[in-house]
Amino acid sequence: MFSKYKRFVACLFLLGTQAVTIQLKAVMETNFISATVDTTKPGVAIPDDFLGLSFEAAALLPDENGQRYFRPDNQPLVNLFHTLGIKSLRIGGNTSDRDAVRLPADADIDSLFAFARLANVKVIYCLRLCKGSPAEAAKTAKYISDRYGDLLDCFSIGQEPSAYPVEAVDQRPASERMGVNAEHYTYSAFRDEWRRFAKVILETVPNAKFCGPGVHNQPKWTRDFLADFGQTNHVVLVTAHQYPGLSGNKLPSPEIGRAKMLSGEFFGVYQKLLDGSMPSVRSNSLPFRLEEANNYYNGGAKDVSDTYTAALWGLEYLHWWASHGAAGINFHTGDRVAAGANITTARYTAFVTVTNGISARPLAYGIQMFDLAGHGRYVPVKFEPASCPNLSTFATLNEDRSLSVTVINKSYGGDAKAMDVNLSVEGYQTGKVIQLSAPNGDVAARSGVSLGDSEIRIGGTWKGRWKPLPPTDHGRFQCVVPATSAVVILFTSPPI
Repeated sequence: MFSKYKRFVACLFLLGTQAVTIQLKAVMETNFISATVDTTKPGVAIPDDFLGLSFEAAALLPDENGQRYFRPDNQPLVNLFHTLGIKSLRIGGNTSDRDAVRLPADADIDSLFAFARLANVKVIYCLRLCKGSPAEAAKTAKYISDRYGDLLDCFSIGQEPSAYPVEAVDQRPASERMGVNAEHYTYSAFRDEWRRFAKVILETVPNAKFCGPGVHNQPKWTRDFLADFGQTNHVVLVTAHQYPGLSGNKLPSPEIGRAKMLSGEFFGVYQKLLDGSMPSVRSNSLPFRLEEANNYYNGGAKDVSDTYTAALWGLEYLHWWASHGAAGINFHTGDRVAAGANITTARYTAFVTVTNGISARPLAYGIQMFDLAGHGRYVPVKFEPASCPNLSTFATLNEDRSLSVTVINKSYGGDAKAMDVNLSVEGYQTGKVIQLSAPNGDVAARSGVSLGDSEIRIGGTWKGRWKPLPPTDHGRFQCVVPATSAVVILFTSPPI
């Protein structure tokens, strides 16, 4: 079936004095493309706690039956956190701050941290700033710090303060409070309030650790926050929020929404936030984390955020930010989320509660696939020519010298093409491969997504299989990457 292929894409990976050659063959009317990875110059390290999830504070409250979501006996959820490799749990969202109807009580917090201990995660906890009280914030901070300090990452003060109202009665529609045309709350007002709250909290909890400013795509706020608090007030983490597609209810069509996620159009949004924030972050020697992120806000976009497209997008999004030095990403998720002042069903969620367990959505598979390869340090990759449409490749080298290569083939529809990956790996004796796929390569699929020929079970477990990738001849390996799929190729034996 590959006799009609017109192009070879050659990717050369240099491992010390050894070479790993990857040839990607596809039907494209272009010339040869090569990619070189020099593992003698290991780059950015991926933090162990890079993978995270973000939930509304309202998720801590008991439901109508008195049962809590975060509780130590929610075994499917504990299992799923382990399965996906989640190490960071952020509690916040609009229901933690300006739109809070009821904040978590002590018993709710106890249940959260009992869950966190079993799930082996650390918690970022948002304290209410808008319409809040410094004394109440300090009381909550003390309760958590005294009992669960070992499980606490830091406190944020306020949720997306750039979108706070500037009028006594907010005139904006409940779902239209974000974006440059709607946000008029000033940084200086936030700074003064933040300082006032932090002072009271530190008087009560002298060792409290803070993060901020936690605004959406506003790098100037990050720079100003660091100028005021970067070297003081116990700030240990810089946080930002990002929904690169903006509002999920303003897309002309699902097809356009999915195309945006796979086309590379979002890269410019990532780069703008990175360029506007990272220099100040690095000058203050602090880590930078996207503590709340997903593809489209207002709960996501129907038939877009809940489709297989999200799996491919999420995998690439994680690798993009990790390879550019971010400390982690917390995907906002949950059964229901805040969409402005409203609570709605989450379309961008990674999973939802079902009878007797948890049902994984497509995004969960992208997260899990990142965990299979997202460890160690990135290896620099150089393409010739620089443009390689519909293909993303990331290579990581672990401390044990195992080499992981992630290949994402984003081509779909009538022009979709498979890639025949031919590998020449000097020094490695064994390889294996695992594939992310959807039925018929359908980017609009909402079910049937699998990783390693297995779905994530409602009990939160996964039984996917790696397939052996034996050398075909003299250290050469071959692997087909179908259209609209991704693979991780893992070489585990150290080079000779």
